[in-house]
Amino acid sequence: MALKRSFFSRLFGSSSAQEETAEESAEEQRQVLPEEPPPLPDNSFLEIPPDHIINRLVSLRTEQAGSAPPPEFHMMADGELLPRAELDRELERLKRSITTTAGKRLEKALPRVRPAADPEAEPEPGPVLDAQAVVFIPYNQLTAWVYVYPPVGGGAELNRGMISQALDEAGVHYGVDNALLDGLPDKEARYFRLYLAASGIAPAHGKDGSIVDLFPRKVEREYKVDEKGQVDYTTLNIVQNVEAGAVICRIIPPTEGVDGHSVTDQVLTAKNGKAASAPRGRNTTISEDGTALVATRAGHVEFTGRTFEIKPMLEIGGNVDFSTGNINFLGDVHIHGDVCSGFTVRAMGSITVDGVVEASSVEAGGDLIVAKGVQGNEQAVIRSQRNIFVKYLENCSVYARGNLQADCIINCEVYSDGVVQVRSGRGTIIGGRICAAREVSASTIGSKSELFTTINLGGSPCEDFERELLEKELKELMAELDRVMLQPESPDKLRQLSTLRMKISVNRNKQNLFEKNAEKEKGGEGQEEAPKTGRLQFSIAYPGTEIVIGDAVLRLNHETWESTASLVDGEVRIS
Repeated sequence: MALKRSFFSRLFGSSSAQEETAEESAEEQRQVLPEEPPPLPDNSFLEIPPDHIINRLVSLRTEQAGSAPPPEFHMMADGELLPRAELDRELERLKRSITTTAGKRLEKALPRVRPAADPEAEPEPGPVLDAQAVVFIPYNQLTAWVYVYPPVGGGAELNRGMISQALDEAGVHYGVDNALLDGLPDKEARYFRLYLAASGIAPAHGKDGSIVDLFPRKVEREYKVDEKGQVDYTTLNIVQNVEAGAVICRIIPPTEGVDGHSVTDQVLTAKNGKAASAPRGRNTTISEDGTALVATRAGHVEFTGRTFEIKPMLEIGGNVDFSTGNINFLGDVHIHGDVCSGFTVRAMGSITVDGVVEASSVEAGGDLIVAKGVQGNEQAVIRSQRNIFVKYLENCSVYARGNLQADCIINCEVYSDGVVQVRSGRGTIIGGRICAAREVSASTIGSKSELFTTINLGGSPCEDFERELLEKELKELMAELDRVMLQPESPDKLRQLSTLRMKISVNRNKQNLFEKNAEKEKGGEGQEEAPKTGRLQFSIAYPGTEIVIGDAVLRLNHETWESTASLVDGEVRIS
């Protein structure tokens, strides 16, 4: 390393000082620059052990010609290697070929031993062998390689005719490198080397067809929370509207393969690409040119797991009231107004309500979104076979097979087979009962007035809810049956009795099915029910809050902050 310059040398400066400074700068750069990584090993070389038989031929050539190059077999064409597994296999085959041909060559090259019975006989002259070209063809027949053994005992040196004859005998007639055949005899290192003598054309297999979706197959239902913690439930955008004739996805056709040619003048057949299976579902069709999946009607695009379907959407421009009557639809429903008291909305798909749901019944086969909220007046029943997203819930019964997301829940009966999350907005649960299979998460539970609020975790809340509704309906039907039985005999009485008895029979069959399913979950009659599990997370819970997990019950008697409740050793514990 260069010495640092003194104060005077820096002050008065000189050319030598400048040189020293330049040296110091170069030295510093050399120290900063990272060292280049060592080159990766080349796996295309054939490793030949020292005791291999070909080395005896090299020694023989050295004795007769004065020098001979060491054997070097490198299987690489135009800088490209075969795939590793294929390369290893071909190198092993090449090694066997060299071992076999070198052994035969050495057997011919060694002088014959004089018979011991005739010691006076003159020794026979050593064998004379011309140079020998050997052709090696890999399994794929896309290349032909040549390696040459030198002459022995004054035999003829390598010439083009020898290489051509070897290629003809090996059946190599296509893609021959004539320049190599002309120049190889004059190369200094022509022996014990591997050269590419011919190259074929690999078949170009066709590409399979593919599908390019213009609509997502899985719609992410995300709600955005603003800086005030408020959720805009009108911007979930889970509905993918499409007009008739619109393209749902592009169908990329397969391509045809291009045949190749082997060095042995054989056609290598290429495979054509396979056509992609179009995800064609209801209300869709393939375009005339076969390159697109097109909607045949306007509606909502949904991927069902295998196909795209267009589900027709029913749009209600205003309220669901006497102007529309009850709604019962097979697809999706979008209500731009309110669902007024006393009306029913049922849909096989998703339901979106831009306004308020009053004391009514709303049942969705998909997701249910209520942008403003539910004012149930203790009469509303809200049901969804998937998830529910609602601004607030007040005095209603709620059933969700999936998760439930709300800003506020007041005096409601909630049943969810997933997670009940009340964290956005006020994030408050006040009064009523919340039953969730997995988890309840809220900012505030209960109130300062110690309003009784129950959180029930674990089990199958939705089935419990259905069972309660069924029992309630049965009681009402039985009361109605008793009332009709008191009426005087008439054809109308017989019709009413027939209808009531059929409904009672159906409901009792449902009850029996519930009981059988309950027995299966227990593992059979006499088996204990699986223990319930679940978790409650909250920022603050007021006295009057009751937490139930299975048979374990914990009632809070004082304010509790930032805690989690779960079942530990058969008891509900706060941590």
